[in-house]
Amino acid sequence: MARALTEIPDVEPPRSIAARVLAPLALVACGLALFLLVSDTLSGGGDDAGTGNERDRPRKEQQRNEPTVESDTYVVVPGDTFTGIAQKTGVPLAKLERLNPDLDTATLNAGQQIKLRR
Repeated sequence: MARALTEIPDVEPPRSIAARVLAPLALVACGLALFLLVSDTLSGGGDDAGTGNERDRPRKEQQRNEPTVESDTYVVVPGDTFTGIAQKTGVPLAKLERLNPDLDTATLNAGQQIKLRR
């Protein structure tokens, strides 16, 4: 029985060189892929499920936010100010204030209608 114990080596079997090289490379590749995924997500990347709509979105938003000047009224869009409306429409600021005494010039809301003429 003593002889049987001495014949069994206590050494691990040798690993192949491929496993020693490929395992760290696979770890580095996974880390790089994770880094790229996280950095793309944080930078606002993404493609809305591959529809390609991200190129069309600014154009659609711009069309929606374009000022609407009807015959006697102006429809406020986000970001408008009374001074800006006066410049866009060519109506003097004093006249706009006189025609719209009930409006607070500091708090214009998108969709509000402003009188341009009587």
